[in-house]
Amino acid sequence: MTMSREQLAVQRARRSFQTGRTRPLDFRIQQLRRLQSFIKERQRNIKDALQTDLGKSERASELYEILVVEAELHLSITRLAEWAAPRPVEKNLFTLLDEVYVKPEPLGVVLIIGPWNYPWSLTLLPLVGAIAAGNAAILKPSEISSNSSKVIEEFLPLYLDQEFYADSTKTSDDYGRIINQRQFKRIMGLMEGCTIAFGGDADEAQGYIGPTVLKNVTGESKVMQEEIFGPLLPIITVNSVDEAIHFINEREKPLVLYVFSNDNKLIKKVIAETSSGALVANDCVVHFLDSALPFGGVGHSGMGRYRGRHTFDQLSNLRSCMIKQLRMEGLNSMRYPPHTAKKLSWARRFVLSRLNVQRLRNMVMFAMLASLAAFVVQVPALKRIS
Repeated sequence: MTMSREQLAVQRARRSFQTGRTRPLDFRIQQLRRLQSFIKERQRNIKDALQTDLGKSERASELYEILVVEAELHLSITRLAEWAAPRPVEKNLFTLLDEVYVKPEPLGVVLIIGPWNYPWSLTLLPLVGAIAAGNAAILKPSEISSNSSKVIEEFLPLYLDQEFYADSTKTSDDYGRIINQRQFKRIMGLMEGCTIAFGGDADEAQGYIGPTVLKNVTGESKVMQEEIFGPLLPIITVNSVDEAIHFINEREKPLVLYVFSNDNKLIKKVIAETSSGALVANDCVVHFLDSALPFGGVGHSGMGRYRGRHTFDQLSNLRSCMIKQLRMEGLNSMRYPPHTAKKLSWARRFVLSRLNVQRLRNMVMFAMLASLAAFVVQVPALKRIS
């Protein structure tokens, strides 16, 4: 049964909320700032729509429709952390030794139906609150104030997060397909023995497999035995970071290891105690965009490095060259027979003592500057004596 446009919008909003994407305060503030940008950059469109719909002047539109939304956005952005924090409540004799508080949580998916008399302020003010509270929102402007509704429908989606693939991944132009039938069957086969926690929809004729999360996965599951190269995310539960590190280390080294945490010590621990071609904390893939970072695997995940100079070095014979001065032949006598204790002592001193050229240069430069400073100090003294 084909779903209506409204049903698809509700489904998309629910999926968005279920991912937890709308909950972090950083995400909420980001969306509120984007709404600020919408109000600022589309102010001309808003005023023209209000003039056409209701005959409102520019000043009246700014005062009663735009300004109040701008003020609400500023207030919400600056006070959101305070509003979202747990709120301690008064204790009684029964809770005197307990921790009691009220914790604000998002409701989920909210529907905002805008009126026609103030089609901007009375539509966007609730949207500000919905976003600030961490909800996913469905906006229904009034069809009576049609010009304002058209501006909202046309431009607002350009600023606010929509969960990447509009109505569905299957109908989205931005969601790719499996390259051929053989690979389609291989990826579908990887799900055997696992439980689908999310997604799982597929269409072999189109080479389509939707984003799929798998649970009840073990290290021995089929999906864990080879590189997936498909939209499957197997979830394995561990009891500690140490257990996770042990799980990683008892297998082939991965091409990239991703770790998500607010704890820098934990991130550094994972870096120190594991090995992989690359490690990215709190994001995915983006290290590939930096040509200064070598890209490649280690061991089973691949050999060699490329990007920028690393590609050049990888595909070059880094030929070692040395040109000795003939007048330094006297120093070579320590290498020639007879091999005496004295020669061995000198050889040991030369081989084991690493000459830090940069340090030597710095020492010479410092001595030159000290001499120059002494000269500058002495010149006025000489003049006074003369």
